[in-house]
Amino acid sequence: MIILVNKFLEGKGALITGGASGFGKATAFTFAENGADLILVDRNEELLEEASKQVEKKYATKVIPIICDVSDSKCVKKMTDQAFDELDNIYVLFNNAGLATTYGVDIISVGEKAWDTTMNINLKGQWLVDKFVSRKMNRQKFEPLRGKIIHNASHYGIVLSPFVPLYSISKAGVIALNKLIAKTLAPHITSNVLAPGFHVTGIYGNREDIMLQVMKDGDVKTPLNRIGTIEDVVNLVLFLASEKSNFITGHCFTVDGGITEAGVPSHRLEVNV
Repeated sequence: MIILVNKFLEGKGALITGGASGFGKATAFTFAENGADLILVDRNEELLEEASKQVEKKYATKVIPIICDVSDSKCVKKMTDQAFDELDNIYVLFNNAGLATTYGVDIISVGEKAWDTTMNINLKGQWLVDKFVSRKMNRQKFEPLRGKIIHNASHYGIVLSPFVPLYSISKAGVIALNKLIAKTLAPHITSNVLAPGFHVTGIYGNREDIMLQVMKDGDVKTPLNRIGTIEDVVNLVLFLASEKSNFITGHCFTVDGGITEAGVPSHRLEVNV
C-alpha cells in the first residue's frame, strides 16, 4: 500500500515550467498542499501572476512567479539563478512547458517556422531547463537523492500521430532526453517522464468538444472508456516526487487510459486491408 506522508515536501522547493495553466498549475496546488515552496515559470505573465496568487492564498506557501522563455538559454540561466536565490533548494523539477503549433498538417507539408517553434519550446526548452537546474540540484545535500526531475511528454511521443507530427517528434525527443538525463545524473538524481493521453488542457483550448473531435478524427479507442482528467496526471507527478518512487529512474509512464498499450492510437490510414 502506498501512503504518502502529509506535507512530505515540507522544506523542499519545486520548480514547475508551464506553471500558469493545465498540468503545471494543478501540480502547483498539489505540491503546495504537500508543503513545498514553489517557483512557477511561464511566458504568460497574466496567467502566471494569477496562478501564483491563487496557490499562495490557498496554502500560505511561498510562490515565486518567474517569466521565462524556456527556449532562450540566457533566459533559462537567469531564471535558474533566481530560483535558487529565492529558495534554499529545488528538490523537484517538473519540466512541463510545451505547445502544439499545427493540427492536421502532415509531416511533408508543415512549415519550417512551425518546426522551429515546436522543437525550440518542447524539446530544446526541456533540455535547457534540465541542463541549468540539474547542475545546481546536484550540489544539494539531500539524502538518499539530491533531487528529482519529472518531464512531461505525450503518448504521441510513443505512437506518433500523423495529425500532430511536429508535436509527436518533439515529444519522442523528450522521452529520449529523459533516458539520457537519467543515465547522466544517476545515482544522485532520478529522472522520469510522463506520457499523458487525452486530457482537457490548453493544447485543446481547454475545450472538451475540441479534444473529442481530435479523438474522433483519429478513430481513437480507449480501453478504460473515458477521457483523462488533470488529476490522473497530477497523481502520478505526486508519486514521482515522493520517496515512494526513489528506486525508479529513466522510465516513461503512460497515463492514457490504455490507448498506447491496449487500445487504438490516433491514425489516418486509408487502406482496405
